[in-house]
Amino acid sequence: MSGGSDRHRWDQRYADDDLPWDTGRPDTYLVRTVSRWPVRRGTVLDVGCGTGTNSIWLARQGFDVIGLDISARAVEIAGERAAAAGVSCRFIQDDFLTCPIEAGSCVFVFDRGCFHAAAGGEGRAVFVRRVASCLQEDGLWLSLVGNADDRVRDKGPPRLTAREIASAVEPVFKILSMEACLIESRMEPAPRFWQCLYRKR
Repeated sequence: MSGGSDRHRWDQRYADDDLPWDTGRPDTYLVRTVSRWPVRRGTVLDVGCGTGTNSIWLARQGFDVIGLDISARAVEIAGERAAAAGVSCRFIQDDFLTCPIEAGSCVFVFDRGCFHAAAGGEGRAVFVRRVASCLQEDGLWLSLVGNADDRVRDKGPPRLTAREIASAVEPVFKILSMEACLIESRMEPAPRFWQCLYRKR
């Protein structure tokens, strides 16, 4: 998740439009969570914001939005799309694990397929602590994670088991829900994920 090589690789994917996860529509599970759970208004962090679809939707719901992505090209596109939509978002090109997000500044963190890319158990632990540091007390984290407990795919995003997810997050977060789902994507068949909602302890 860090280093110039990662930035170059992701910039190239955006340049090539190699973005099977980018449907151009706000994520269904994000919309449901914000609609059903008492997510108080304040600053939200969209980790791996890509072209800004979810950030723009969150801004339209009255949140102060920080969209973060390692790809400079993604952030450039997101900024252009937000301006065209007439909404205000703060987009940052940086590595989530090292970027200067003020501790305790966010009420909600959304990550659509970033946590599962952390390297091994220690990498996941670092990611979890980083999310926790960004959140206020009782802040919520919605994470969409590739599902390793479902049938194995030959290709697609990284995957974790429910046990691996719980082991990583439970020391710091209370698991409010963890449900298997099909994520919206341009891939066929649709990737199988976990939709996970946590509250900071």
